[in-house]
Amino acid sequence: MFLSCKFSLFLLLFSGYIHLVSAQQPNVLTPEEKNDGWQLLFNGKNLKGWHAYLKDRPGKNWAVEDDGTIAVTVKADGPESDLVTDQTFENIDLKLEWKMKPCSNSGVMFYVHESPKYEHTYMTGPEMQITDLSCLYTSDHSTISDSRIHLHRAGALYGLAPADTEWVKPAPEWNKYEIIADNGHVKLFVNGHKVVDTKFWDQQWWKTISRTKFNEWPDFGTFRKGHISLQGTEDGKIWFRNIKIKTFRFGPSS
Repeated sequence: MFLSCKFSLFLLLFSGYIHLVSAQQPNVLTPEEKNDGWQLLFNGKNLKGWHAYLKDRPGKNWAVEDDGTIAVTVKADGPESDLVTDQTFENIDLKLEWKMKPCSNSGVMFYVHESPKYEHTYMTGPEMQITDLSCLYTSDHSTISDSRIHLHRAGALYGLAPADTEWVKPAPEWNKYEIIADNGHVKLFVNGHKVVDTKFWDQQWWKTISRTKFNEWPDFGTFRKGHISLQGTEDGKIWFRNIKIKTFRFGPSS
C-alpha cells in the first residue's frame, strides 16, 4: 500500500511537471487549450497557413528563425510585405506575442478582405498597433514616431480608438496581445490588461470612421469576416510567436 501511494504521488508530480514544461514551450497548445477549441496559426517551423497579401507565398522580408519565431524586417514596397492567414475568421479570440528592436513599428489586422480591388490590407482591416512607446522618431530619424500620436500608440485600435492605459514592455521584451471580436463587440488586451473596448458597425463606428483617413476607402471596417494579417514593419525588426486563435459563433465561452 505504501509503495502504491508513493508511486501514485510520483505519477501525479510527474504529470504536473510535464504539463508545466509543455505550457512553457512556445507555439504549443496545452491539453486544456486544445479541449477549449484553440488552434495554432503558427507551428514554429515554417509559414504554412500564411501568404503575402495578394500573393501565393510569403514575402522575402518574412522568415522563421531557429528559436521558433516569425521575424519581419523593414518592409519592401508593395502589399506583399504584409502576411495574411490562408483562412478567414468571423468571431475570434486571437492571442499572440511580439517583441521588437527599438523604434520598430507594425500591427495586427483582422477582418482583412483579400481582393485585387484593395491594394493594401489596411484598406479593409482594422489594426491593433505595435510601436515602441519610448521613441520620439522613426529609426532613421526622418519622421516623428507613431508613439507620439495618441491614436497610433501601442495597443490602440489604430486611428480609431486609443489604448486607455499602457502596459507595453520596452524593447526587446516580449509582449502579449489579445483581440476578442464578438459580433461587433471588440476588446483589445495588452499583457493581460484590457486597453480598448468598443463597438463595430453601429452609428458611432461609422461616425468615427468618417473623421479619419479610412473614410477614403468606402469598404474599410465593413467586413464581418476576413483574414488575420501581420503587418510588415515600417522600421527595424519585429518577432512574433505563440499565435493562436479560437473561433465562436454566438459569443465567447469565457
